[in-house]
Amino acid sequence: MRSFLMFVPLVCLLPQTTMPAAGEIRIGIIGADTSHAPAFAKLINDPAAQGHVGGGRVTTVFKAFSPDMPLSAGRVDGFMRQLLAMPGVTAADSIEQLAQNVDAIMILSADGRAHPGLARRVIPFRKPIFIDKPLATTYRDAREIFRFAEQHGTPVFSTSSLRYALAQPALEKAAKTKMGALKGVFVWGPATVEPNHPDLFWYGIHSVESLYAVMGAGCVSVQRTHTPDADIITGIWPGERVGTIRAMRDTKSYYGLTLFGANAAHTEGSASGYAPLAKEIITFFQTGKSPVASAETLEIMAFMEAAELGKTRNGASVPLAEIIK
Repeated sequence: MRSFLMFVPLVCLLPQTTMPAAGEIRIGIIGADTSHAPAFAKLINDPAAQGHVGGGRVTTVFKAFSPDMPLSAGRVDGFMRQLLAMPGVTAADSIEQLAQNVDAIMILSADGRAHPGLARRVIPFRKPIFIDKPLATTYRDAREIFRFAEQHGTPVFSTSSLRYALAQPALEKAAKTKMGALKGVFVWGPATVEPNHPDLFWYGIHSVESLYAVMGAGCVSVQRTHTPDADIITGIWPGERVGTIRAMRDTKSYYGLTLFGANAAHTEGSASGYAPLAKEIITFFQTGKSPVASAETLEIMAFMEAAELGKTRNGASVPLAEIIK
């Protein structure tokens, strides 16, 4: 699917009153059309912010948005104003200017179609790049991002905040119980759709990331039951382990999961916001090592694509090998 992007250079008239401290990583944000941009910048830049994450400072932002996507085009100016109101944050005249003047990059554009093209422009600068969900809108495009990044020796990390705000805390709590060997997980969450994205690649990816945070890579096949209001998506893993998602479009936005062990189950029904992910991003920028293997991220893309294919096949099981060729 063709991506339509508009890049508008802005000139910030605010003085740079806050400089990065010694040892702080200078971070550039590409894409101001999502609430994630000011949310991450506040968590990183503002010591008074609840959940503040030190070690870096957002210094530069480049305004990028998709005019054919109302959720992007209709909100970008407001989010850009919020970012430029933060002390020390300025606007870049180009993506290349941003990449030259920072130590690490966050691609936060709401439109997953835009991510491959944006990534391709900054990967040659060989600076760590975090790409917000979804990494791309097809398995093939996601694979190309990692291939190009490996060619240039550029670290890339992509995930949903729910991996660290929901799934990891659940695993840590369950590990302190006598739940026994993990047999599977049931995840639930919102799955509203966006016309320019395959359905799960938009909001359903949060639940898919939570599923994979628990089950890990290695899914063999995916089966999907689809209705206009909800989906049940079931993956089969080796060792007869089963992971299931209830993706909902007819409810308010709430998340949760239940871990099933050999002896007991553990349920987690709340998520803790963006701070846990922001902490992982800063650590990634400091070390250059992604906490999620590229192979797992690619399998998540394949899982969602297989689920999309299964919907067209009236719920027939789809082997992931059909996608990962």
